[in-house]
Amino acid sequence: MFEKLKKRWNVTSNRQVVIILLVFAITGSVSAKLGKPICDYLNIYPHTFHPVLYWIIRLIIILPIYQVILLIVGAVFGQFRFFWEFEKRMFRIGQKTKKTVKRQP
Repeated sequence: MFEKLKKRWNVTSNRQVVIILLVFAITGSVSAKLGKPICDYLNIYPHTFHPVLYWIIRLIIILPIYQVILLIVGAVFGQFRFFWEFEKRMFRIGQKTKKTVKRQP
């Protein structure tokens, strides 16, 4: 399993893979924990919205928090560059990449 992740993430050591997985786990837990107090502060409660709408709003609120926390926790664990590149790729989803066309002489 680590070999596939190392290849996909372009990392060299199992230690780095473990650190990256740990950063994802910490970030997910922290952002999920912060979601409720932020929704409470904004007066967004499940009983005042349709349940599906409540969770959509909550996810929209949590996503930017997750992005920031991912960079912070990644930096603490010495993996800022990896997570910076990861986030840049994440924001490119759905966007067409520019293909370079070789000109014939």
